[in-house]
Amino acid sequence: MNTFADSIARALGLIAGADTMLWAIVARSLAVSGSACLIACALGLVLGAWLGVARFAGRGALVTLLNTALAIPSVVVGLVVYLLLSRSGPLGALGWLFSFQAMVLAQALLVLPVCTALTRQVVEDADRANGEQLQSLGAGRLLRSLLLAFDERYALLTVLLACFGRAISEVGAVMIVGGNIDGFTRVMTTAIALETSKGDLPLALALGLVLLAVVLGLNALIASVARWRGARSEGLGALQGAAG
Repeated sequence: MNTFADSIARALGLIAGADTMLWAIVARSLAVSGSACLIACALGLVLGAWLGVARFAGRGALVTLLNTALAIPSVVVGLVVYLLLSRSGPLGALGWLFSFQAMVLAQALLVLPVCTALTRQVVEDADRANGEQLQSLGAGRLLRSLLLAFDERYALLTVLLACFGRAISEVGAVMIVGGNIDGFTRVMTTAIALETSKGDLPLALALGLVLLAVVLGLNALIASVARWRGARSEGLGALQGAAG
């Protein structure tokens, strides 16, 4: 048996055999990314919905800056968080460097502009289609943003899933601020990089397969929500046409 086939077989064995180290790393990855997404999306949904209907001087520049933040490399975010949390940094007193909290903070900062930008686009498009009707009914900007966000909740659900996928597949920021400490801050992406460099290909492949399964699952959920939303819209349109 060649090395590649042997590594695949052993990787599948680790997954099927519920290897303790493997699933501890997976659980930690899900906890870090889930916590980061909860924080980032709670802020991003509100900011994005507000920005989708707000009109003020400098809004265009702010939107451009927000869209630019989407392309910031994760290692840059990690470096900024590292400087903030380092002993001489402004948040050094928290003692979060090389901890679970540091990784959550780094991923939250990485995901926040993604959630905000995508939410803004969804709400702004909805505002173009239905904003005037809501205004005619007396809805102010705050109420309008809330109503539009609720009406587009299925589209926003895909935004949340995309944000989680962005977080769980990230490696640079958590490597810098977490330190990849075994049993404490080692997550799937950092463990894959480390185990590959050590030559432990079965564990790296097992983690890679689990990560791939998570990402594929998220994409399948996004596609399912999109199809269901489209089918629901067509069904409502047909009912309205029949009623008319």
